[in-house]
Amino acid sequence: MNAKPLSREQIRSAPKVVLHEHLDGGLRPQTLIEIADEIGHTLPATDAEALGNWFFEAADSGTLERYLETFAHTIAVSQQADHCFRIASEAAQDLAEDGVVYAEVRYAPEQQLLGGLSLEGVVEATLAGFEEGERLAEKAGRTIKVRTLLCGMRHADRTLEIAKLAVAYRDKGVVGFDIAGGEIGNPAERHIEAFEYLRRESMPFTIHAGESVGPESIWGAVAVCGANRIGHGVQLIKDIDLTGDEAKLSNLAHYIRDRRIALEVAPSSNLQTEGAESIETHPIKALYDLGFRVTVNNDNRLMSRTHTSREFALLSETFGWGWAEVKRCTENAAKAAFLHHPERRRLIEDVIRPAYAALESATDAE
Repeated sequence: MNAKPLSREQIRSAPKVVLHEHLDGGLRPQTLIEIADEIGHTLPATDAEALGNWFFEAADSGTLERYLETFAHTIAVSQQADHCFRIASEAAQDLAEDGVVYAEVRYAPEQQLLGGLSLEGVVEATLAGFEEGERLAEKAGRTIKVRTLLCGMRHADRTLEIAKLAVAYRDKGVVGFDIAGGEIGNPAERHIEAFEYLRRESMPFTIHAGESVGPESIWGAVAVCGANRIGHGVQLIKDIDLTGDEAKLSNLAHYIRDRRIALEVAPSSNLQTEGAESIETHPIKALYDLGFRVTVNNDNRLMSRTHTSREFALLSETFGWGWAEVKRCTENAAKAAFLHHPERRRLIEDVIRPAYAALESATDAE
């Protein structure tokens, strides 16, 4: 634990890894305004600051369903190849500016076909945008690697098609698959055919679960579908009895911890969708202390008005987390990344550990 909270600027200087980042949840407000004006889409506000405030306030309603409604505007401006390219490039640059060195950014290409693009056209424009963003970030003195997860929408019926699309673009920038959208009434098990296909193709996948539905959703994602990671997963705390001197875990909780299945936790987002009542009572501390493979993520930077450094700073202010905890969560994310093993090792041994060793030494010397 750290006696003095780490500042956002301190944390920004540290290398970070993000596993749960929605592309259509992280647009720059000014970009939204410019593209909307170009295509004739009406936004709730035409000033960048006011529009950013609207997204945050609308997403802060307390339910996942209302939170998801805000995406109508970001999806509307993501229907043309040049716009997909721009949005992806800016996302890579913005993450790099915050000190993120590796990010897996997810999106649902099936939602971006209204302007005449094919699924392949959406993916190729987006991958090209990420490459451009990486190049511009490096030119500005920041190094980042961005890879993609393709999402099928859990309330729709195209998940197998999108799973096949992900496999088709394997080793071209796509490293995994996910299902997104409203969790209530849309269990992951409905899409078992897609997950069985992915397992046959040896393609990793994560599943949103335990965000607004309890441990039964996590059980379906892990035990039935075979998820390699869990998106959010904070409701797992309901399967852990913390009332005694020693925590009592359910068989599911033991399995997730034993198998090192990573939890892609997004604290600020969880507060907005009632995954937690307050940052002080957020399950992330208990899960971290119990040895779960906890990772810290943004989910949607626009809707939650956040970035990775801010998320860690909140945890530092609230729980006294210092460099040791930030480093552990960062290494957790690197270990759970859908990169090949040698790439994960290089990321940890050549980038993360040397940087945190220097930061810890500098802090000790103060």
